[in-house]
Amino acid sequence: MFSSPVVRHLGEVDYYQTWQKMQDFTNARQRDTADELWFLQHPPVYTLGKNGKAEHVLNPSDIPVINSDRGGQVTYHGPGQIIVYTLLDLKRLKTGVRELVTILEQTVIDLLADHGVEASARRDAPGVYVNNAKIAALGLRVRKGCSFHGLALNVDMDLEPFSRINPCGYEGLEVTQLSNLVQGIAIETVVTELQQRLVNKFHYE
Repeated sequence: MFSSPVVRHLGEVDYYQTWQKMQDFTNARQRDTADELWFLQHPPVYTLGKNGKAEHVLNPSDIPVINSDRGGQVTYHGPGQIIVYTLLDLKRLKTGVRELVTILEQTVIDLLADHGVEASARRDAPGVYVNNAKIAALGLRVRKGCSFHGLALNVDMDLEPFSRINPCGYEGLEVTQLSNLVQGIAIETVVTELQQRLVNKFHYE
């Protein structure tokens, strides 16, 4: 068992500045640095993973495109999407990258099941899907045995900007959100549930 992570609720914050803070935190970590979970939302932004291909950004218009150092291809972030950045010492948790991906996917799948929504993961394309439409995206980076970046769950947002990209590099991939599946779902409720589930999944005290 490990001490509980520091949980930060940051509100709506700039993507680039938050990314820099994640890098700074990871670079400065010591062996006894507590893990952190950051819950937040971003203003509209497209982000390309480190192997992302620019041709998957079809028509960004006035939405900025940022080249990131996470894994994966292109995705969209915007208000109404819960983002959880997982700043974890994987070595200390004895958790591999693939296992972390599975934990994050299963956490969302379990949360959705509690609301009567059947979801699944795909081995070939990380994330969580409802009837083949993507509801949650994952993108991670590991440095010195520690992870950053994380999970994005669509709750109650404008999905139109996803139509201007090939989400996660897949042409024609449908995207959905929780508010289309569960009437009256509150984003604050989802944040609370997601936080509790993640803390439990990593076997913190």
